[in-house]
Amino acid sequence: MRKIKEVIVVEGKSDKQFLETFLDADILTCNGSAIDGFDIEYLKTLENERGIIILTDPDYPGERIRNEISSKLNRCKHAFVRKKYAIKHHKVGVAEASKEEVLNALSNMITYDSQNVGDLTSTDLFFLNLIGNNSTKNKEKVCDYYHLGHCNGKTLLKRLNMLHISKEELEKLIDD
Repeated sequence: MRKIKEVIVVEGKSDKQFLETFLDADILTCNGSAIDGFDIEYLKTLENERGIIILTDPDYPGERIRNEISSKLNRCKHAFVRKKYAIKHHKVGVAEASKEEVLNALSNMITYDSQNVGDLTSTDLFFLNLIGNNSTKNKEKVCDYYHLGHCNGKTLLKRLNMLHISKEELEKLIDD
């Protein structure tokens, strides 16, 4: 069993039960989209004492939960399971992913620091063909490389800036 110091936040009981089969970690569930049950002060305390890892489903509700929780915290970690590896029986989620995919997501966590961001612009992303017409291939390549999960243009810009990725780094990655 892999030991995780931080507290992992997931959406539901099935996610928690699945993770407990191979992780030694404290896991909080937000019961699907009902995140209003969380005490934000409690999460802030956990963030300061142990750290928080957000591991939500790679779908719209999961992204909404991730964004809402991370907007209230200063420095949480994000682990993203890739959607194409998290589908089983027409369901998408952490519990539908393989153990290996979850461990990969945890090995490639990203810590966002909302106080310290980079200087990429929407114009940079447009000229790098990461937003706009025919940008899907480049966007997927960047999202996979940096383990950003599925992103629209606005979210991609935010996540790249929080990681301090430069325009030059993106150009090199896209050209490879």
